[in-house]
Amino acid sequence: MANKDNRIKAAETDLKEKLVALNRVAKVTKGGRTFSFSAIVVVGDGNGTVGHGLGKARDVQESIAKAVDDAKKNLVKFPVLKGTIPHEQKGKYGAGKVLIKPASDGTGLIAGGAMRAVLEIGGLHNVLAKSQGSSNPHNVIKATIDALQKLRSPDMIAKQRGITLEKLFEG
Repeated sequence: MANKDNRIKAAETDLKEKLVALNRVAKVTKGGRTFSFSAIVVVGDGNGTVGHGLGKARDVQESIAKAVDDAKKNLVKFPVLKGTIPHEQKGKYGAGKVLIKPASDGTGLIAGGAMRAVLEIGGLHNVLAKSQGSSNPHNVIKATIDALQKLRSPDMIAKQRGITLEKLFEG
């Protein structure tokens, strides 16, 4: 599907990272509780590239480092037009559903929780977003990335239809 087409190499070194969720989990053993950490991280270049990753380890820093490495392997590219998106789009992953809409200049990024982190790191400045369904950060991030992958720029649409950009915007 489009998922494999939109993936790009993690060769870019100017990636910013943002910790979305850090969870402490306990495993009960004969000797007591053993704690470990699970981290969800979003990375992006601020110009239409974003990726997410999950890392688990006994140490907080190690789990974050593993999550960043995983995120760099899952980068996707999406179109950005003047700090916003080309059109309205819905995304879904599991029970997580999201709706993202383009907004005029000066509106700002109106999104909450895990969605905000993905859109911010992706380089969007004027977007209206709504998370519907699950508030689980895993599902919300994956649903947001699903919506971003479905976006098509006017150039892409004209190319797919085999017409020029001017003809696309006629009458």
